[in-house]
Amino acid sequence: MLYSSGRFLAVRAATTIHAPPRARGLALRGKRRELQIPGHLEPPSYDSLTGLRTRPSAPPVRRVILRKGRMPPAIGGGLAGSELRPRRGRCAPQAVRAVGRDTVPRVAARRLKRPAWSSRHFEAAGRWATLAVVTLLSFATRFHRLDQPAHICWDETHFGKMGSYYINRTFFFDVHPPLGKMLIGLAGYLSGYDGTFLFEKPGDGYKHHSYMGMRGFCAFLGSWLIPFAYLTVLDLSKSFPAALLTAALLTFDTGCLTLSQYILLDPILMFFIMAAMLSMVKYNSCADRPFSAPWWFWLSLTGISLAGALGVKFVGLFIILQVGLNTISDLWHLFGDLSLSLVTVGKHLTARILCLIVLPLVLYVTIFAVHVMVLNKSGPGDGFFSSAFQARLSGNSLHNASIPEHLAYGSVITVKNLRMAIGYLHSHRHLYPEGIGARQQQVTTYLHKDYNNLWIIKKHNTNTDPLDPSFPVEFVRHGDIIRLEHKETTRNLHSHYHEAPLTRKHYQVTGYGINGTGDSNDFWRIEVVNRKFGNRIKVLRSRIRLIHLVTGCVLGSSGKILPKWGWEQLEVTCTPYLKETANSIWNIEDHINPKLPNISLDVLQPSFSEILLESHMVMIRGNNGLKPKDNEFTSKPWHWPINYQGLRFSGANDTDFRVYLLGNPVVWWLNLVSIVLYLLSGSTVAIAVQRGVQLPAELEGLTRVLLRGGGQLLLGWMLHYFPFFLMGRILYFHHYFPAMLFSSMLTGILWDTLLRLCAWALASSPMGSRIHAMGILSLLLATAYSFYLFHPLAYGMVGPLAQEPESPMAGLRWLESWEF
Repeated sequence: MLYSSGRFLAVRAATTIHAPPRARGLALRGKRRELQIPGHLEPPSYDSLTGLRTRPSAPPVRRVILRKGRMPPAIGGGLAGSELRPRRGRCAPQAVRAVGRDTVPRVAARRLKRPAWSSRHFEAAGRWATLAVVTLLSFATRFHRLDQPAHICWDETHFGKMGSYYINRTFFFDVHPPLGKMLIGLAGYLSGYDGTFLFEKPGDGYKHHSYMGMRGFCAFLGSWLIPFAYLTVLDLSKSFPAALLTAALLTFDTGCLTLSQYILLDPILMFFIMAAMLSMVKYNSCADRPFSAPWWFWLSLTGISLAGALGVKFVGLFIILQVGLNTISDLWHLFGDLSLSLVTVGKHLTARILCLIVLPLVLYVTIFAVHVMVLNKSGPGDGFFSSAFQARLSGNSLHNASIPEHLAYGSVITVKNLRMAIGYLHSHRHLYPEGIGARQQQVTTYLHKDYNNLWIIKKHNTNTDPLDPSFPVEFVRHGDIIRLEHKETTRNLHSHYHEAPLTRKHYQVTGYGINGTGDSNDFWRIEVVNRKFGNRIKVLRSRIRLIHLVTGCVLGSSGKILPKWGWEQLEVTCTPYLKETANSIWNIEDHINPKLPNISLDVLQPSFSEILLESHMVMIRGNNGLKPKDNEFTSKPWHWPINYQGLRFSGANDTDFRVYLLGNPVVWWLNLVSIVLYLLSGSTVAIAVQRGVQLPAELEGLTRVLLRGGGQLLLGWMLHYFPFFLMGRILYFHHYFPAMLFSSMLTGILWDTLLRLCAWALASSPMGSRIHAMGILSLLLATAYSFYLFHPLAYGMVGPLAQEPESPMAGLRWLESWEF
């Protein structure tokens, strides 16, 4: 019999305690202690370096000798080989004390002499001190030389400008959800920036404008990536060296450092991704205390972080998918636990629906509600949206406007395509170039308000002026044959059998004729979708199609961007395929006719749900249609893990202040090697376990960390990397950085585990006692030294280029594709 806290604890004499001295279930720590145990209890002794079980001696009186282990600070304080583990030990470990009946007085006396600070307190203080050092080093590297260069770098021209739009409450269009830009604008506003800087192009100096608040905000969020990664790995592996190695990899990576120092969405996005990952791991660790306060806190924080990630970029969908897969797996195991009632399982399901679905959705919709409320002035993004959407924007021609309700001959109109981000039917005096169909006036679609968007609607068989007061008003009806005359150039909308500039099997659309006089190829039949012949056509509300009378084709826009000869506007074609699509459906927006009475457009303003839906349709279409600019460096997904090519942030010549986005090659190539090694080692271990191979007890904890913790991180890397192979839009190097965070955390866990396995395998060798510490220290020093070599890429450099011997980067251009 054993005493435990004054109670009897029955233990069989033949019981073997398979727990290392630092096991979570044991609270006996500190110096060497001998506990006399009567009977035949035969516990093992432990090697002081590795914490591994050795053959015990058999003295007449059984003794349990407990020493403070010197095994590399590890795996959950004794995760490897631990079999004596309390059930509810993951979130709040309980101490289990094995004390003999005749030793209680001696133990009590020994407690009186124990110092005020036990080893547990010192260990906790050490962990907090290490976290503080990691955090301070992260902030120091991110805020160092934050003010340099004092000019626009790369995409600061976009996101800084969008921050200004929020301060000025001017509506704009972007392919990403609004949270990141809203936070940048808020940071600028709180730091004294007035929103007057134009952010025209990279290289423009900030001069007297306050930009440090916006850069400082992005650097602040970017600085938290390292502590979040440190805590995530520490919780997954319970290994201090693994967490420290991960923190070093991210702290000394020049790519993460560069992205964190400028007015960009990337540090904001990665902050929410890492916050979601950390919160998910934390609430998983509280699984044995469901519905407790910490469990609810981490579960709710996971949902909040998911909303933040998706609110910055649609890439946030990848971390949502990872959390979703983890939740499905968790619920499936709960459903299979027969000790839980179905009511309890239902409570678990309800809690996850509330915190991981309802809460993020409410927050995400709230973000858009604030976005719509703040941006209430007309701006450069109006033309991407529908006429009804524009009617709510102050300063727009449709805001508080009144126009004639029904379309009449002689009216001056604009014709807008109903497909999102296509724009208005447009023409200008420039002709199609030689070899591109007929050399006639170009007709395109244009996203912005312009006088060249104006057309006059006329009858097909007369040139009389319908606005002559002597003529009665005649309304345009469904099925009428009409001409559209371009107001600025007096040429008619025209089509013929020549092929369109970009889209095969479609016909060219041009402007033809002089002063409205052309030929029969200028005639179009106007049809209202789902209406009967003879019905009047309503401005803004009627959805119309224009059918070419001679060829029978339908006027539409392919959405393809014309080359420079077409001013990079969108192609207009006449398609012989008569199927109704958004590309070939239009509406009348502006309508000017002095002979008609006007009606107010207030009734046309859309509801919030319609605004939300339209905003997402426009963003998705805009994202898919992104094309590279002239002389812009793009990349392919296979380039990214090998660090094949960087991205020029600032400067190109030896007189410029040059910043070059490139990952620390030592860190990135180590990550790449680690992914390959993990796939090999992880699959080998998984196959061995599945085939029933009996692993030594000392390795069970290591394999559990490798498969479970490493598997979570490998899944995160795959989800944030492989979807880019399926995307048709333009891609850049910086898209890989969320995946790089997961590969760095995987590297920390993998090398710590492999070095521990080597230490176990070489336990009998003199090197076995030092191989883990030496391996971790070597990786840390190599990472720090490589940062010392490559840090000018992030902090900026002036002077000779890398190929010149006087350059600080001389000899470091290891790949020809690196252009620094």
